[in-house]
Amino acid sequence: METEHRVSTLELFFDLVFVFTITQLTVLLADDLTPRGAGQVVLIFTVLFWMYGGYAHLTNQVPPDRTVRRVLLMLAMGAFLVCALAVPTAFGAGGIAFGLGYVFVVLVHSALYTQAHGFGVLWFALPNLLCALSVLAAGFFDGPPAWGLWLLALLIQFAVPQLVQRVAASGAEPAEAVAAVTAVTTVSDQLGGMSSGHLVERHGLLLIIVFGESVIAIGIGTGSLPLSLGIAGGAFLALAVASALWWMYFVRDEGRAEEVFAETPPENRFKLAMLAYYYAFLPMLLGIAAFAAGVKKTIGHLGEHLHTGPALALAGGVAVYLAGDLAFRAVLGIGPARFRAAALVLVVATVPVGTGASGLWQLVALVVVLLGTLGAEVRWTPGCTAAPTGS
Repeated sequence: METEHRVSTLELFFDLVFVFTITQLTVLLADDLTPRGAGQVVLIFTVLFWMYGGYAHLTNQVPPDRTVRRVLLMLAMGAFLVCALAVPTAFGAGGIAFGLGYVFVVLVHSALYTQAHGFGVLWFALPNLLCALSVLAAGFFDGPPAWGLWLLALLIQFAVPQLVQRVAASGAEPAEAVAAVTAVTTVSDQLGGMSSGHLVERHGLLLIIVFGESVIAIGIGTGSLPLSLGIAGGAFLALAVASALWWMYFVRDEGRAEEVFAETPPENRFKLAMLAYYYAFLPMLLGIAAFAAGVKKTIGHLGEHLHTGPALALAGGVAVYLAGDLAFRAVLGIGPARFRAAALVLVVATVPVGTGASGLWQLVALVVVLLGTLGAEVRWTPGCTAAPTGS
């Protein structure tokens, strides 16, 4: 019988600190709505979210129910905070500080995992450390060398864990191979035997905190402007977009996702979690950040023609979220996909509305597309009803 445990308040506190990195990335993107700025945001967040996922799996396996574990987790929070503070200058003067914070994040993660797996953690701890050292090295350079080291970190992050397992299984001498396979299989099995309820709840809580970022962006965007009817209406529309995106996941997908994970054999959950809650969740979280950046740049200029950057951020953020959501559904087999795929195309088509008419009308168009999608799913998809959820 599987023992389920729920997310602790310390884990939620950890997530609140981590989400400050997304707040900082939103600011970075809003200040530099160019391919260069977007590339920096994608690189920084992909690296950071890798280790967030590491900590989510960690606390699933090693609950922070002892003093030493709690203190170490708080130290990791401090390291993530250093990374977040350095985000705006991670490709400049703050690169070394970001790298040092990230190295400490990795070291604490490895130290905590040894409590469950002993020195078996080396198969993933060493690649994580190499990734962190590459990010740290990038802080000593500018321009192409820095970008190259960040990309190297991603390559290590994605490729080395799989290579380690394959080499251990096939590249060693027979006696050594047996020992290596046994060690890797044991660790993989332990990582796979995760609590499904905790996994889904933890990532759902992260997502709802990130949605809060889009709401904060509304307030930041208005600044000291007087609260006119137009600004109030624009704020309502921006909130309506965020609410529709919330509805798509929390009312339609979260409950079914937990059912899928509960029905999946424990030894297969780790791979499924990587696909659903890392690779698919990445664009969902980045999409919310991009939309928030677009709102921040638009809310004070609702009646004006938007520049291409803010219009792309508004539409592109929603489209990237939908792309991630489609991937999430495909991985877990909880379709349908056709209405959300059509919505993705229609959302991108709102860019000319923002640049040719105004930001207000682009927000209206986004709301219409998303509400139409939700309505179409209920009307034309058999059995597509609001799933009960505690969210």
